[in-house]
Amino acid sequence: MDFEISAEQQALYEAARALGEHEVHPTVLERDKSGRWDWAIWKKMGAAGLLGSPFPEEYGGTALGAVDTCLLKEAFTYGGHDGGVSLAWGASSILCGVPIWKLGTEAQKKKYLPGMCRGDTIGAFCLSEAGSGSDAAAMKTRAEKKGDRYILNGTKMWITNGPIANHMIVTAVTEPGAKAFGISSFIVDANSKGFKVGQHIDKMGVRTSLTSEIFFEDCEVPEENLLGELNTGFVGTVKLIFGWERSCLLASSLGGMRANVERCTRYAQERVQFGKPIAKFQAVRHMLADMKMRYELSRNLIWRVAWHLDQDTEPPLVDAAVAKTFVSEAAQKVARDAIQIHGGNGFTTEYHVERGLRDSILGTIGGGTSEVQRSIIARSILDLGF
Repeated sequence: MDFEISAEQQALYEAARALGEHEVHPTVLERDKSGRWDWAIWKKMGAAGLLGSPFPEEYGGTALGAVDTCLLKEAFTYGGHDGGVSLAWGASSILCGVPIWKLGTEAQKKKYLPGMCRGDTIGAFCLSEAGSGSDAAAMKTRAEKKGDRYILNGTKMWITNGPIANHMIVTAVTEPGAKAFGISSFIVDANSKGFKVGQHIDKMGVRTSLTSEIFFEDCEVPEENLLGELNTGFVGTVKLIFGWERSCLLASSLGGMRANVERCTRYAQERVQFGKPIAKFQAVRHMLADMKMRYELSRNLIWRVAWHLDQDTEPPLVDAAVAKTFVSEAAQKVARDAIQIHGGNGFTTEYHVERGLRDSILGTIGGGTSEVQRSIIARSILDLGF
């Protein structure tokens, strides 16, 4: 793998960073405090080509691939330092858009992807339930075939973009008792009969994205909205997005880390204690060095997974688990050290670093906990299969 960034890639990076800096960062404190979603930002992201970065041009995308998408995600979050908007982007383009692109019929791709790329619509992914988070295959939502449609019943929980999504991918049991091999995926439109948005979920971090539970009460889904083959919704759809989620979606953590390194460097050079800048003290220098190392190692791990995706090989499940675990934990440590370097100022909202810590906490929980990722890694080491 070539780690050198081309001039074209650097230009993409700078454009995404500038968009985040000028359109996102100025209002992030207010939006975080109020938990407000901003459609104007979303439309500008679509116009800039961010939302359709990995998709073919024939569906409205910019065909940039996984590595380039990671660069865009990092740059946008680096400039905007807004984990919530970046999460909403990942939930729509990666968790919802990639499965439609990779597994969908031609009709499904043409129907859903162009609007998502432009920013006219937004998608979501419904896997987790109140009783099945890490144990996702234990879901209770059911889909029963009746004539030319499926009838869905159940409840999904912690759905990013849930209150505002135009459509979402929903996993449901279609073969009771078959566990992972009895789950199918469906594209469900938010205006479907029997679809209902549940309570808004107030969160600790990533508050600029919206989250809710979703109810399906005899929800009618046309049979042509089955995504992929019947009973492959877990082993097909979910495993497909692991690599994309744990590279492209996770890349926003890199932007947060880089922003923290630079913010802390400036602060350490300006903040004077005991008659000299705190950057003169070895303890602070070592913290900055550790932050930089965590950022660089995280970037390499994410790029490795993204590179595999661009080669169109088998989903890099173990590499993705390694990246997910290390990067999410590194992001939390960097965010925590950023507060420590800022001292009392870091405990206030004015300096942004406390919000960075709150945004980072989700990384070790959402999309597969660190404990589950370590189990995947250990099973690979012990050759136990998955």
